[in-house]
Formats: sequence, structure tokens, C-alpha cells
Amino acid sequence: MKNQSLHIEVLFERLTLIVTKVLGSYFAFILALTLVLFWWSTNLFTSDNWHQNIGDIIFGFTFLSLFIIQKSFNRYSALIHLKMNELISSHERAKNTVMNTGNKTEKEIRELSEEYIESDATFEKEVNNALNDVNTENQV
Repeated sequence: MKNQSLHIEVLFERLTLIVTKVLGSYFAFILALTLVLFWWSTNLFTSDNWHQNIGDIIFGFTFLSLFIIQKSFNRYSALIHLKMNELISSHERAKNTVMNTGNKTEKEIRELSEEYIESDATFEKEVNNALNDVNTENQV
């Protein structure tokens, strides 16, 4: 059951990657713009209800904004990943497991996060012990 759940999660991750790439493409925006313009041209001039027309205009702009926001997010995300990969690869002791985290599943990202939280807690304990040792040496 757990293996099947992991398989479904991996498929869902792949689906979301594909959908975000498609929604952020210029082709999807042009298709949506064409659809909205067609919808407006057939409904706005035939309806006498201005309240509904204003709602349709707002809905159309909101729908088009989805594609623009997704494109911006895709670009921003790619830039952040690129910069992060550059910083990781330039550091000698950095772990390569955090490279290309955009291609990892949510479970893998959570596991990496927990690993870093544990290593941070261990590091904090070591620093506190070292500070205590220094303080006891200075008191003597």
C-alpha cells in the first residue's frame, strides 16, 4: 500500500511539473486570450445585463492573469534554482544532494529538510558545548 502511495505521489509530481510548464508557456496564454476575446465578443454585446458583463470582464482578466502569474513564477523559480545550484557547486564541503531540488518529490524534499534540521541541532549542541568548555577554562 505504501509503495502504491509513493507511486501515485511521483505521478502527481510529474503531472504538476507538466501542468506548470504548460500554463506558463506563451502558447497557453495566446490560446486563453483568444478564448476570452471570443467569449467576450459573443456575450458582452448580446447581453443587456451590465452587472453580468462587468463580472465577465473581471473573470476574463482574472483568468488571463493566471497564465501571466504562472509564467512569472516559472521564471523566478528557475532563477532561484540556478543561483542555488551555483552557490552549492562553488562551496567545497556542500552536499550535492540539494542540487536540482526542483526535480525532487515532496517526500524527498521533506527528508532533506529533516536531515538539515537534525544536523543543525547537532551543530548547535556542539557549539554550546564548546562555549561551555571555553567559559569553564576562563573561570579557572
